[in-house]
Amino acid sequence: MEVFIPVAIAVIITAVVASLISSKIAVGRFKKQSDEKVGSAEDRARQIIDDAVKSAEDKKREVLLEAKEESIKAKNDLDKEIKERRAEISRNERRIAQKEENLDKKLEQAEKKEARFAKREEELNKREEEVSKLNEQRVQELERISGLTSDQAKEFLLKAVEEDIKLDTAKMVKELENQAKEEADKKAREYVVTAIQRCAVDHVSETTISVVQLPSDEMKGRIIGREGRNIRTIETMTGVDLIVDDTPEAVVLSSFDPVRREVARIALEKLIVDGRIHPARIEEMVEKAKKEVDTMIREEGEAATLEVGVHGINTELVKLIGRLKFRTSYGQNALKHSIEVAQICGLLAGEIGVDVRTAKRAGLLHDVGKAIDHEVEGSHIEIGVNLCRKYKEAPIIINAVEAHHGDVEPQSLIAVLVQAADAISAARPGARRETMETYTNRLKELEDIANGFKGVDKCFAIQAGREVRVMVVPEQVTDADMVLMAREISKQIESELNYPGQIKVNVIRESRVIDYAK
Repeated sequence: MEVFIPVAIAVIITAVVASLISSKIAVGRFKKQSDEKVGSAEDRARQIIDDAVKSAEDKKREVLLEAKEESIKAKNDLDKEIKERRAEISRNERRIAQKEENLDKKLEQAEKKEARFAKREEELNKREEEVSKLNEQRVQELERISGLTSDQAKEFLLKAVEEDIKLDTAKMVKELENQAKEEADKKAREYVVTAIQRCAVDHVSETTISVVQLPSDEMKGRIIGREGRNIRTIETMTGVDLIVDDTPEAVVLSSFDPVRREVARIALEKLIVDGRIHPARIEEMVEKAKKEVDTMIREEGEAATLEVGVHGINTELVKLIGRLKFRTSYGQNALKHSIEVAQICGLLAGEIGVDVRTAKRAGLLHDVGKAIDHEVEGSHIEIGVNLCRKYKEAPIIINAVEAHHGDVEPQSLIAVLVQAADAISAARPGARRETMETYTNRLKELEDIANGFKGVDKCFAIQAGREVRVMVVPEQVTDADMVLMAREISKQIESELNYPGQIKVNVIRESRVIDYAK
């Protein structure tokens, strides 16, 4: 055992020494390789640095060249701009010099003109002095000739002018008074006639009564009833006065409201046909008559809108249009008049290129206020305007309704057309009732006015008084005199007569020369 331990130690030592030697050798080899690598890396680094330095120097040269070129270019541009500025300055200096030269010339001319004006002013002052002297001499001479001083002459002239002005003023005031009276009379007549139509009395009873025929006079007693209860029930239910008089086989219904009168007429006719007349039956028949009249009113309104070709009107307005069937104006049915005005408006609108439908709508609605003017306060124009506003009619329609009698200024051509159509419908011959006596008197007055002129041979009122034809004596009236005569006759007719529409004055002068061949 003791022998093997040293051997083992020696082996270990040998192994350690061998490993140390081998590791040393390896370290030396690694160091050599490392030294070689470091050397090559340093060479490459030096090469890179040299290349970078060379590239930087090249770029530096390039940048310097570019900067030099830019500076040269900027210098050239600046030199060019300086030259242009100098050229412009020189041009401005030349223009300024030329303007100064022109100003100097103008100042010189102005000084010359001022000198001329001063000379002329001097001459004018001298002439004014001469004129004033001559005027003084003229005044003195006039005073010597007239024997009046200038103050006296002024007073005399002022008095003469004052007299003339007073005379002219009096004439003007008289003319204005006459015109105002004529307008007032015309308006008063219109108001009176309207009031008569709305609140009828005896002489217009024919527009406020309806006659119901009876099968026999015995029916009158049944209509009156026991102690008059039947007639009282009819009057209470309908609001109509029932007149039972000596008229054979007839009963008269009287009321200012044509709709109520129509309800009473229908109810009474139904009662007569039925034969059972007592308060309960009367109430039943009156209710049926009211429904029948309401249906009739609606149908008449719809028929009117269809006839005219107007659509989209509010149903309440349509009913009010239908109520116009029971309203008259001067004997002219208001519904027929409204339809006629609408048709005329449409024709006129088509001629002048205005909207035909709007014109017809305005014409149909222009008198809608008359449907309830006996129920609501105010003129039929005010009532119509309020109704149109209530049922959302267009402003152009409202203005046409408001302006159709000239109460306000028309704001559109359609309003003017409604005015014209209303006048045409009312003024045409036969449109409105006129008594025979009034008609013949008007014709006679027309002929009397024309016959009152000197040189008139014959005179004839024709075309229902719409034209007066005057025959003159050719030896007494010349062609020039005819013009003045026609004008004077027209003026006298306007001042003395009342008439609807217009009257044509036709003056005829005929000369004949007759000879014979022998």
